[in-house]
Amino acid sequence: MNIALIGASGFIGSSLLEEALTRGHQVKALVTRPERVASRDSLSVEKSDVMNTAALTEQLKGADVVLSAFSGHAQEDVYDYYLKGFESILSATQSAGVPRLLIVGGAGSLEIAPGKQLLDTEEFPAMYKPTAEGARTALEQLRAQTAQTWTMLSPAAEIFPGERTAQFRLSTDTLLIDAEGNSRISVQDYAVAMLNELENPQHANSRFAVAY
Repeated sequence: MNIALIGASGFIGSSLLEEALTRGHQVKALVTRPERVASRDSLSVEKSDVMNTAALTEQLKGADVVLSAFSGHAQEDVYDYYLKGFESILSATQSAGVPRLLIVGGAGSLEIAPGKQLLDTEEFPAMYKPTAEGARTALEQLRAQTAQTWTMLSPAAEIFPGERTAQFRLSTDTLLIDAEGNSRISVQDYAVAMLNELENPQHANSRFAVAY
C-alpha cells in the first residue's frame, strides 16, 4: 500500500514508520526536517508544511491512505496550532482524493465512566491538556463531517518506548485499565494496532483505543 505518513520523525510517527516498512508498505514520509529520517528501501522523504494546504494536497496525491501523527506539542499555542494543522490535513486529504485518513489521537477524550472523560478529571496533567483538547476537538470535527472516511486511534493513558508484543486489547470510547489499575501501551504496540487497522479496516468513521 502507498502510505503518506505525516510526522514520521516524531515519537509515535517514527514507530508507525518502522512498522509500515517492516510490513512491506511503500511510505512517503512528510516531515519538517527531512534530515531526521534515514533513507532506505520503500521510503521517500519530503519536507512538508502541514499549514500549506495547497502544497500538502500535491504531496498526498496518489496515496492509498494518509496516516497522520501530526502534533503541535512543541508550539507555544498548542491547541490552535494543532487544530489548524489538523484542518489543513483533512482538507488536503479530501482535495487529493485519498480514500482514507488515519489519525493519531489522544487518551484524554476516552471515558473513565459514562459521560466522564479522562481529560476532565483533576488528575489529568496540565501540561498535556492543550494537546488533549486539540485531539478531542479534532475527533468532534471528524464525527461531524461525511466527506472523508477516517479512523482515529487513541492510546492508553501512558504510552512509552518498549517492546513489540502484538498482544493488547481494543475498545471504542472507553479507557482500558489493566488488573493493576494502569492504562499503558508501548509505542511499538500502538503502531501494530494502527497498521492492523490500516491493512484490515474495522473502525471506519469511528475512534477506537488500544491498551494492555
